[in-house]
Amino acid sequence: MRPANPLHQPLRALIELAPTGSEERSPLEGIRNHTSARPVPAEYLAKRRCFGPERPEYMPRQSRRAELEDFTDIKQFTSTSEIALAIRRLQRCLAEVRGLRTSSADFDGERARSVQFNIRVAILEIFGPNSPEFGEYGRYEIYSRAPRSLPEVGLGTFRNVNQARFIRELPQTESMLEALITRLNDKRIELLSPSKPRTKVAFENLQLHPLIANACSGLYRGGHYKQAVLEGSIALVNCVKEKSRQDLLDGSGLMGTVFSPKNPLLAFNRLKSKADKDEQEGFMHLFLGAVLALRNPRAHAIFDDSPESALDYIALLSMLAKRLDGARRV
Repeated sequence: MRPANPLHQPLRALIELAPTGSEERSPLEGIRNHTSARPVPAEYLAKRRCFGPERPEYMPRQSRRAELEDFTDIKQFTSTSEIALAIRRLQRCLAEVRGLRTSSADFDGERARSVQFNIRVAILEIFGPNSPEFGEYGRYEIYSRAPRSLPEVGLGTFRNVNQARFIRELPQTESMLEALITRLNDKRIELLSPSKPRTKVAFENLQLHPLIANACSGLYRGGHYKQAVLEGSIALVNCVKEKSRQDLLDGSGLMGTVFSPKNPLLAFNRLKSKADKDEQEGFMHLFLGAVLALRNPRAHAIFDDSPESALDYIALLSMLAKRLDGARRV
């Protein structure tokens, strides 16, 4: 807790001396409230994290310049269509801002508030709540209100000052949105460039089985393709051991025993028809292939996989792991 402000005690005394409701008492109470060190409830901070409380009129215009370490989650776009949708959304916001300027909308009107809200929500949903973009612009104000302390006379004059600021500063908001659109276009070019192979984009779009993803995703993203396939195949073998409770078996012996079409420990169907038995035998060979063609050579030979072949192998391992989840003990 912060120490008490030394001004509080004399302020309190002056407030008690001033008559209630008098012109002398009101500014003194305002100074006291402004310098108070009252704690803010944690639930209030959590609730207001995205858009914050209403800004007092004397506060300057601000984007959301919070501590940088709180906003380091850079949005990873996985397709050009996703980026195109984001660009179109920001372009709609840009058109709304330009509409405010051409129609001379009121600074405190519902239309201006709606445009400001749309900008905040668009940035949140495009880049995410922990992104640098949201940290910078998550509470963006489209204009800076004039402080009440300006030496202006009358409410009408004060409104005129704010309206003039509003119209004058709208181009700054346009520039901010244009900069974000340019950033997205750069990301689209980067996504299509040879430095970001299409296989990596395809990998991010795979719905991998959780165990396979945990075993090999980091390796694949790091360019260690052979090791990614090896670790994925090892994870699949361990899954088979765990579900079949055959910890003493391994390799082709494990797969042949567990998925045998004649006397299996794990079955993919009811094994009543010839088609059922054919499917069971086919999956037995696929699991055997995961050991003989994917795991064993990479554990003993020195070579590497291409990004394309590793992508295909990992997708196969993931499919087998998903089918294993649905297998029943016999």
